[in-house]
Amino acid sequence: MTVKVGIPRALLFYYYFPMWNGFFRALGADVILSSNTTKAILDKGVRQSVDDACLPVKLFFGHVLDLKDRVDYLFIPRMVSVERKEYICPKFLGLPDMIRYNVPDLPPILDVTVNVSRSEKNLFKAFAEVGRVFTSNPRTIRKAYNRGIEEQERFHRLNHLGYLPHEAIEQMGRGLLNQNHSPARQGDMTIALVGHGYNIYDSYISMNLIQKLRDMGVRVVTPDNLTGTIIEEKSAELPKKMFWTLGKRMIGSAFHYMRSDSIDGIIHVASFGCGPDSFTGEIIERHLRRRRNIPFLNLTIDEHTGEAGIITRLEAYVDMIRLRRAAQ
Repeated sequence: MTVKVGIPRALLFYYYFPMWNGFFRALGADVILSSNTTKAILDKGVRQSVDDACLPVKLFFGHVLDLKDRVDYLFIPRMVSVERKEYICPKFLGLPDMIRYNVPDLPPILDVTVNVSRSEKNLFKAFAEVGRVFTSNPRTIRKAYNRGIEEQERFHRLNHLGYLPHEAIEQMGRGLLNQNHSPARQGDMTIALVGHGYNIYDSYISMNLIQKLRDMGVRVVTPDNLTGTIIEEKSAELPKKMFWTLGKRMIGSAFHYMRSDSIDGIIHVASFGCGPDSFTGEIIERHLRRRRNIPFLNLTIDEHTGEAGIITRLEAYVDMIRLRRAAQ
């Protein structure tokens, strides 16, 4: 009987699912995803999670509840660091413990620690630890790890061709791994949507923000369409090194897009209750005012955000940009 490994469709799913999926499938496991986010999933997560958790963590609880009775294992890695001398938000560090002590009747949790702050070799060690749950053959584990890395690299190539991560994951699922052209994106303006993937690519909690902008004639780009080299180069303009990896992605991408003549506006999306997001948005806005007169919109979302209000603000923002362009 094939082992079923459950991966919640939340948080770092939008960054690393291709790697996790390739690894587990190469070990012969079935990868089971939670359902697309719905009001019921979010409501269950809000009721089950700790009170002071941010929206993405509350949503993660809901996706765990959606999965827990359908799988043999839950994969909830303890993410400490994914880049040298940098760290992930502490909520990822404590996530396995929050889930384990707040959700009853769970299947076994694969909560391997991922910490590459001192050495990238630790990434393989983490995968090897998980792999030994499925096989004792080190060659099989190494091959599965290599398969995961290959899938992740293909994923990044699709992003750099113009696909957004949720679309790239869909493309990979269909076997379209070697696109030679960017996806067609129609629109008379381009807006950079700067936010964490788990906020902007989940169509429910973002209220389908990307599609709404496209329906208004906007081409959307995000930090995931940029290479790591660009992110590093632009974020280095700060007086101090940004040691929060996800915050660095936001600031580096915003600094790049605010200098681009092809960008007509920047929207920063943050979740209520997220400490790093609160100062990241402030840094971006201050630098934007000093360097270039480009329209900036800050959107904060939580479980109470109303769709009508978001639509009104987006329509006003896009109309304002068009009026500015017509007046120039």
